[in-house]
Amino acid sequence: MKERRGISLQGGAAAAGVLLGILYDRRESFTPLRELAAAARCSDAAIGEALAELQGGGQRFESSPAHGVRLVSPVRLDARLIERKLGTRRIGRHVICFGEVDSTNDVAKDSARQAGADGLVVLAESQRRGRGRLGRSWISPPGSNVLMSVLLIDAGSKRPPEAVALAAGLAAAEGIDQITHLACRLKWPNDVLLDGRKVCGVLVELAEAAKGRAVVVGIGINVNSCPPPSRLPHPATSLARCLGGEVERVEIIRAILRRLDRWVADIQAGRVDRLRSAWLSRCSMLNQRLTVACGGRRYVGRAIDINPLSGLLLSGDHGELIRLPAETSTILG
Repeated sequence: MKERRGISLQGGAAAAGVLLGILYDRRESFTPLRELAAAARCSDAAIGEALAELQGGGQRFESSPAHGVRLVSPVRLDARLIERKLGTRRIGRHVICFGEVDSTNDVAKDSARQAGADGLVVLAESQRRGRGRLGRSWISPPGSNVLMSVLLIDAGSKRPPEAVALAAGLAAAEGIDQITHLACRLKWPNDVLLDGRKVCGVLVELAEAAKGRAVVVGIGINVNSCPPPSRLPHPATSLARCLGGEVERVEIIRAILRRLDRWVADIQAGRVDRLRSAWLSRCSMLNQRLTVACGGRRYVGRAIDINPLSGLLLSGDHGELIRLPAETSTILG
């Protein structure tokens, strides 16, 4: 294999990940091929092979004889882009991206019995049978949104699913805010809102693991599209609609994984009060009169507390206290 300036050159297949990172970082402008070859430490022929490999994987490029090549945004999701310099301790140590699956939660569940699966992140461009809470469908056109599941193996079964659900919603709100500078709000039990409309939902499910219990955290974000109102029980929006243009998904995913990694560590260490305070700072439900469906019944009362461990606490019209769990409750109004 040839060498340039004493540096061993990489082949096309090995160069694809390096090249993708370079083009992603420079996606606002064209880069000459010779400059790409030098930056990636590849031969000119390997650059062509790497570009062909990336294009075969769904990435799109613009090319100019005079100016070089440019990666078209929004890019197709790629584990190499999400994993690089992520800096998390647990979540995102392993990332896998699919073109289409039945459900990212199902893929994560199937992985729960494998060694080293803790912290796995599963992403897909499309789901055939995506689902939300209480058996509802999660609707998303291919290649436009974030469809993501995180797998947590809990050998001691000490992590409350309620707390993990709140942590996931909070992490999504914080990650979206960080990248887009929008102001997300939270609605118990699992919704992230922008301007009063749902932009993100969370679904937490349990599964059997090789040792103990697996907690699967599904996060769906309307990034560049949202379902039509006729197909939804409540108003929805997308980040693109709020920002007035297409939004890159990779940095949003990375920001959410970093925040979720920190909140899960807090939960594991028993620091749920910090999670509760941060979650409530984004929620305006306290002291509001609510109607909640749970277990086939309707409950009406004033919301007086939301707790990561015990759910929603209502004060009924006759002074009774009503505790409602997140996993089976829906806010009706």
